[in-house]
Amino acid sequence: MSSKHWVAQAAAVLQESLQPVPHELNELDWKSSLSTHKDRLAEHLMALANLAGGGTLVFGVSNSGQVQGIAQDEVERIIGTLSNLAREAVEPPIALDHALHGHAEGMLLFVHVPEQGIKPVHRRGKSIEETWIRSGGSTRKASRQEVGALMMNSAPQRWEDLRASPLLQLSEVEALLDLAAIARLLERPLPADEDALGRWLQEEGLTVADGRGHYITHFGAIAAARQLDQFPNLSRKAIRLVRYRGTNKVEAIDELDGQRGYAIGFEGLIRHLRSVLPHSEVIRQSLRQDVCVYPELALRELIANALIHQDFQVGGAGPMIDLYSDRITITNPGTLLPGKKPDRLIGATPESRNEKLASAFRRYRICEERGTGFQKVIQDIELFGLPPLQITAHENAFSVTLCAPRAFADMGTPDRIEACYQHAVLQYLSSQTLTNTSLRQRFQLHDKQRNSITNLIADAVAAGRIKRKDASSGNKFAEYIPYWA
Repeated sequence: MSSKHWVAQAAAVLQESLQPVPHELNELDWKSSLSTHKDRLAEHLMALANLAGGGTLVFGVSNSGQVQGIAQDEVERIIGTLSNLAREAVEPPIALDHALHGHAEGMLLFVHVPEQGIKPVHRRGKSIEETWIRSGGSTRKASRQEVGALMMNSAPQRWEDLRASPLLQLSEVEALLDLAAIARLLERPLPADEDALGRWLQEEGLTVADGRGHYITHFGAIAAARQLDQFPNLSRKAIRLVRYRGTNKVEAIDELDGQRGYAIGFEGLIRHLRSVLPHSEVIRQSLRQDVCVYPELALRELIANALIHQDFQVGGAGPMIDLYSDRITITNPGTLLPGKKPDRLIGATPESRNEKLASAFRRYRICEERGTGFQKVIQDIELFGLPPLQITAHENAFSVTLCAPRAFADMGTPDRIEACYQHAVLQYLSSQTLTNTSLRQRFQLHDKQRNSITNLIADAVAAGRIKRKDASSGNKFAEYIPYWA
């Protein structure tokens, strides 16, 4: 039996089609020999390429289902003819694979036609209505409604599914990817059997099997690479951490270039950050403890967001963490997705341009996909008494900034108003409202500073960031909600 991953399935389907009564199936088409009608051969290729899961042409079986075998000198001619048709007669072109399969009655030639992501596959130089499908074990022209259905099931290949490596053996894949670390993140044992390991790699999206080997996908490399610089197209996507002396970029203390894939290197990055970020001493349960001035949950969420939501199509740029004496800025390449606004990200419906990476980070328990990440960040910012989160959309990048603790008196008016707005959003998402009392608690102020908060609320209303929930209520017990609520 060939080691190509699709051959075993094709052989099983062939056996099913031959017994108990010979009958052709949609995913398998018998051929006794190569037809001279090239147009009809192209139609078979289109039909199988449009079929969910693709299909196989089997040469050496008569139309009645009798296995006759195929002569050795026919193999090269069949493969050459079909390869030319798959490249020149259909649109988009199809990459075929083949294998010889031993049968009791003779040698068979399997030609595998993979399903195409972009559909319908149609006759080259003609309209998309010139396409064929498999139905009832035969090849026929698609109706207009069936062409529409194919278009609805068409999906261009995602960046995460593209190939990041040449064709590799399993041992070479294991050398490049830390599969044991991925298995630990999933809290499951790594498959020990080679066939089971190959299937698991494909199920997880880490590789794509092709012929006698595997291609590592972009997702596989970016999530699990032992060394990202072993993948030339991805080396610039490694995360960088730069520490600066002071509040600007004039003098750098040191720089750390991430080497490992995002998923397997995430905990190491967080540990390193905890070791270099400033700490303060607090008393908890009568014991003094060193606590990072930035909440760890906020750091985790913001860094994970930067990794997941970056635009990998932006060349020569990767995620950045800039650490200053008074703040930490996390930047990722790419603008916000259409319809997203910087001041509406808190509690927004989750949406990612890298769906597989986002889903994997959730399954690896690195982050969630419920849209509450920013909400938790703002909640921790308030708990730690930090200034508001700064959210900035640049021309071709996006950044968030966590600022070190600062007293209310040391905050400028813009920061105070933004903190007021973010507090109003947090309250609204918790089915509550912003009040003078809740905002004083957010800034950890005494009741004697009620007037200062009253003035801040007035400034936020004037700036159009919040509004009265009920205009008819008295000022003393006024409640406020975000401007968009």
